[in-house]
Amino acid sequence: MSLFASTSAAAKGKARDDDLPVAFELPWSVPHHRPHTLDDIVGNTETIERLKVIARDGNCPHIIISGSPGIGKTTSILALARALLGDNYKEGVLELNASDERGIDVVRNRIKAFAQKKVTLPLGRHKLIILDEADSMTTGAQQALRRTMELYSNTTRFALACNQSNKIIEPIQSRCAILRYARLSDKELLQRLMEICEIEKVPYNEAGLTALVFTSEGDMRQAVNNLQSTFSGFNFVGADEVFKVCDQPHPVKVKALITDCTKGRIDGAMDKLDELWTAGYSAVDIVTTLFRVVKNMDGLHEFLKLEFIREIGFAHMRILEGVSTVVQLGGLLARLCKLGMKPELFVLPKA
Repeated sequence: MSLFASTSAAAKGKARDDDLPVAFELPWSVPHHRPHTLDDIVGNTETIERLKVIARDGNCPHIIISGSPGIGKTTSILALARALLGDNYKEGVLELNASDERGIDVVRNRIKAFAQKKVTLPLGRHKLIILDEADSMTTGAQQALRRTMELYSNTTRFALACNQSNKIIEPIQSRCAILRYARLSDKELLQRLMEICEIEKVPYNEAGLTALVFTSEGDMRQAVNNLQSTFSGFNFVGADEVFKVCDQPHPVKVKALITDCTKGRIDGAMDKLDELWTAGYSAVDIVTTLFRVVKNMDGLHEFLKLEFIREIGFAHMRILEGVSTVVQLGGLLARLCKLGMKPELFVLPKA
């Protein structure tokens, strides 16, 4: 009896401890280090300058911003909205993204109702409807949107962010100014990562930041999230720690594999491939890292680099079609080794 009583008391005590509020750590990318003004946004300088002119003059057209994920499309639109509307931001902006219902009914009701709503704004300013990930909207919803854009253009402007502008129907594209964003350069990523490390007091080394830039491929959001994950897991940002968190093949190992191929050492290359395969990396992971390492590899003759990239591209295509076996990767290494060897070695002796 006493055993059950003590267990119950312990459980009650535990429950009381669990009732205490838990301090959860928010992602650094949003909202901690998200820029709030156009001046703070990194990269795409020419396009940002155009947005600054729009913010200064107040004559905002309908806008489509297209580009890869994590390069500042939504951040730019939100910063532009703040610059245009100032204290009236909350009343004058409607933001809808892919997680919201955005079918024909929403376009006809919610968006139309906001466009009709009377809001007191500074002279020459317009209400702004932000449609994030607009390329995921159905064609029917986009068709319903085109008429709304025309009817309420005196009071309302639309800003659309998308990954691929060709998925936006032509009538909407013709009504908008299209701005295309490029991926961020390594230098721009590195600069912002160093600023965040300074603010958050993150210990790091140069190889760790280089690894973050390598794994993110121009995506600022991914770079910041990888930085936070690495720091949370290891309390230090080094190259090995970053690749453990991101779970990608280590470029040093892949570079050694490529070096074996350039010298025609198929056995050494196959041993390194077997090591990567046994570690659990998929064929797509391996072939993608192969491409990125070859592309940035110094000391590789230009002609050989081009031939390597061509063979890796064909292998990547076959893997994406479903043939993602170690045999496929072994065949790729054999072709790369053949390219690295002298052609006369493959001439058959005459009878």
